[in-house]
Amino acid sequence: MVAKIIMLVVFFAVMIGVGVYCRKHATDVNGFVLGGRAVGPWLTAFAYGTSYFSAVIFIGYAGQFGWKFGIASTWIGIGNAIIGSLLAWVILGRRTRLMSQHLSSATMPEFFEKRFGSVPLKIIASAIIFIFMIPYTASLYNGLSRLFGMAFNIDYTVCIIIMAVLTAVYVIVGGYMATAINDFIQGIIMLFGIVMVIAAVLNSNGGFMAALDGLAKVEDTAVSTTPGAFASFFGPDPFNLLGVVILTSLGTWGLPQMVQKFYAIKSEKAISKGTIISTIFALIVAGGCYFLGGFGRLYSDKLDTSKGIVYDAIVPKMLEGLPDMLIGVVVILVLSASMSTLSSLVLTSSSTLTLDFLKGNIIKKMDDKKQMLIMRALVVVFIVISVVIAILQYKSNVTFIAQLMGISWGAMAGAFLAPFIYGLYWKRTTKAGCFASFIFGCGIMLLNMFCKNIFPVWLQSPINCGALAMLAGLVIVPVVSIITKAPDKEKVDGMFTCYEKEVVVHSKKSLGE
Repeated sequence: MVAKIIMLVVFFAVMIGVGVYCRKHATDVNGFVLGGRAVGPWLTAFAYGTSYFSAVIFIGYAGQFGWKFGIASTWIGIGNAIIGSLLAWVILGRRTRLMSQHLSSATMPEFFEKRFGSVPLKIIASAIIFIFMIPYTASLYNGLSRLFGMAFNIDYTVCIIIMAVLTAVYVIVGGYMATAINDFIQGIIMLFGIVMVIAAVLNSNGGFMAALDGLAKVEDTAVSTTPGAFASFFGPDPFNLLGVVILTSLGTWGLPQMVQKFYAIKSEKAISKGTIISTIFALIVAGGCYFLGGFGRLYSDKLDTSKGIVYDAIVPKMLEGLPDMLIGVVVILVLSASMSTLSSLVLTSSSTLTLDFLKGNIIKKMDDKKQMLIMRALVVVFIVISVVIAILQYKSNVTFIAQLMGISWGAMAGAFLAPFIYGLYWKRTTKAGCFASFIFGCGIMLLNMFCKNIFPVWLQSPINCGALAMLAGLVIVPVVSIITKAPDKEKVDGMFTCYEKEVVVHSKKSLGE
C-alpha cells in the first residue's frame, strides 16, 4: 500500500509540475487553447491518443464488449487504429490545420461559423458540445472509481474529487501545452502498462494458448449456439461488433476534442510523423485493451451475477489477483488515461463556451485578458458540474459506462462529422446541410435516450444508434446542400485558396515536372 501511494504522489507531483512549467505558454488565448500552433509530432500524436482512450475504454468498453464478443473484440482496437487514427490523420490532419489557420478559427464551432457564414451555427454547436461532453466526463469518473476502490478502498466521491481538482490545476495553470506534455507522459505509462497487464493476465491463465483454449470452451446459448464462438475470428455477433467499430473509430472524426489536436500541429513534418506515432499508439493501447477484455469470461465464476452482469466490474475483477505493485501500475495507467481525456474535454468545453457562445453574444466586449479569465473559470465550472453528475449517476446506478459514452459520442459525432468533412473538401456544402446534420444527430440520440422503445431492437442500443447517426449525416449533408441555395462562390473560393498556395519542397517529396 505504501508503494502504491508513493507512486500516486509522484505521478500527481509530475502533473502539477508540468502545469507550472507551462504557464509561460498560456499567457494569451492562442497559447492557452492551441499552444501557439507550434506543437510537435510526438506531443500532438500522444495528445490525440490519450484523449481518445480513457477509463471508458479500459474498464467500460473492454469489459462489456470483451464479454459480448470474446477475443473478436480486438477488432474494435484495430478499427480504432486504422480508421480512428491513421485515416483520421491522413484525411483530416493537413486540411484541418490549413483551413483553421486560414479562417483564424480556434474551435470547431468557430470553424462552422466562418466556413458557412452563420453565427447561429456557432452558438448551436457550442451548446451541443457543452451539453454532451457532460455524460462522457461522468463516464470517466465512473470507470476510475472502480479501480481505486479495488486498489485503495477509497470512497468513490473522494476519488473523483481528487482527480478533478488535480486536472483542473494543471489545465488552468498551463493550458494546452501543459495538457500536451502531460498527455505524452501519461501515454508512455499507458503503453508500458497495458503490455505488462496483458502479460500478467495471460500468465495467470497458463499462457496465451491455454487462455484461448479456455475461452473456446465457454458456452452461452443465449448469445450463440456455435461452439467456441468467443474464441472465433468474428465472435458470436459480427453485426453489433461492426456497430461498435464504427462508433468508436469513425466517431473521432467529428469529436471537437480530437479534431482540435490538428489545429495545433506545427509543420508538415509533424503531420507525417504524428500519423505513424498515433496509429502505433492506438494499435497497442486500444488493441491491447480489447484483447485483454476478450478473456473476461474466464473470470465469470468470480463475478457477482445475482443482479445480472455488471460489465464495469469485469476488468477490475480480472486484475484483483495481480501483484500489488502491478495493481499500482494499473491504477496509474487508468488514471493517466482518464486525466488526459478529462483535461482535453474541459479545455475544449471551456474554450468553446467562451469563444463561441459568450464572446460577442452575451458579453459584447471581451479582451484577451477577460477571455483567459472566463475560460479558466469555466474549467472549474465544467469540472464541478461533471463531478456532481458523476456522483448522482453512481448512486442512482443509472447506466453503464459504455452507454454514457455512446450517447455522448453519437450525438456530437453524429452532428459534426459530416459537416466538418464536407466543409473541408466540398465547396458546395451549405449551412442548411450543416443544420440538418445537427438536428438529426442530436435528435436521434435524445430520442434513443428518452424514448428507446420506439426504435427497432437493433437501434435501441446507443452504440448502434450513434453509428447510424454518423453514417446518416454523410448522406444528409450532401442531399440537403444540393437542394438548397448554393453558398457565395467568391467567398468559398477565397476560403479554399489556403489549399492552392504554392510551396517549395525537396525532390524526395516530389518528382517535379
